[in-house]
Amino acid sequence: MPVPREFVVEADGGSRGNPGPAGYGAVVLDPVSGETLAEAAEYIGVATNNVAEYKGLVAGLKAAHALDPEALVRVRMDSKLVVEQMSGRWKIKHPDMKPLAAEAARVFPPAQVTYEWIPRERNKHADRLANEAMDAGKRGRQWEPSRSTAALDARDAEAARVVGDAAAGAAKARAALVRTGGSTAAAAPVAGAELLATPAPASAGWGAPDLGLPATFVMLRHGETVLTPEKRFSGSGGSDPVLSAVGRRQADAVAAALAERGTIQAIVSSPLRRCRETADAVASRLGLPVSVEEGLRETDFAAWEGLTYAEVRERYPDDLEAWLASPKAAPTGGGESFATVARRVAATRDKLLALHQGRTVLLVTHVTPVKTLVRLALGAPPESLFRMELSAASLSAVAYYADGNASLRLLNDTSHLR
Repeated sequence: MPVPREFVVEADGGSRGNPGPAGYGAVVLDPVSGETLAEAAEYIGVATNNVAEYKGLVAGLKAAHALDPEALVRVRMDSKLVVEQMSGRWKIKHPDMKPLAAEAARVFPPAQVTYEWIPRERNKHADRLANEAMDAGKRGRQWEPSRSTAALDARDAEAARVVGDAAAGAAKARAALVRTGGSTAAAAPVAGAELLATPAPASAGWGAPDLGLPATFVMLRHGETVLTPEKRFSGSGGSDPVLSAVGRRQADAVAAALAERGTIQAIVSSPLRRCRETADAVASRLGLPVSVEEGLRETDFAAWEGLTYAEVRERYPDDLEAWLASPKAAPTGGGESFATVARRVAATRDKLLALHQGRTVLLVTHVTPVKTLVRLALGAPPESLFRMELSAASLSAVAYYADGNASLRLLNDTSHLR
């Protein structure tokens, strides 16, 4: 039996006056690549916000149905009312919304549609489509797809939010192409556990090349060792501990979860034993070989290896203070600075991207390499390393596109351990 396609539908509606001149917008997205598959928008005259939101939902579902009536659809809206009512948790009392809700429910069989509330800032594409429709209505016209820059505008706003993100410039370049005659581009990537995404590359129109599937690094921190619960420094310059009994159970749990997902195509591990053991547990489930990559090893903490933070603060207070203040400062005794690790990890990233274009690769590694890859993907400053939590046997993921953009898809997921 063929696996059904999956779509994400994002929809929104607005009214300038509530009731007042109103319009809706909806977009159908590929949940893996973030590619825009269809857009819909319309000026609907005088109506309330809620009516416009429901009309946007109906339009989005119909657009998805036209693409594939057998698909599974995940609807994402910033309207708590519509999401709760369509999920069956709230009653629909308003007479204007009852027929619209009934119409939405008839587009697909209920078992094929799920609903998810998202904050307004993550619904920018549909929101901008709705505003384009209302702007067109104000001019006495209807919305025209060929004039839309909703996807580009939404992506530009998101990119500008990320400090140091080169994607902001890329989004503006694509917007310029559209203004000079090119087509609209795809929306930002969509994923259920996504925390923050830089723009996905465009995939439609002569001015926006098809960059193909991204290379996705699924990053697995190794399972626990005897040092992990005590939060002791454990890098590449210490005793190289093996997994504890708890760590082995964690490795088995994440292996089972990854086998169920079935998306991993290659496994690359740090040379340290705790990572090799974790990688081997996954590899035995997936039937894949493990490649060892020296660049994925943990930071060398030198004299701090095996010590707790409190012990380091007591013995080497000045060195610790310098290390916390600057990414160029190294641990006592000739260890690696975060700047040195970042250069090593970036070079390893580029090497692996060249080897695994368009593939999903499991990187079994350590706290600092994972945090560094996330930091670099976001264009975040070095001090962000101290502001991320990364649990043992947790999963994180970054997708890398051919135009240099990166998208953080997952961070510190431990659901497989619960």
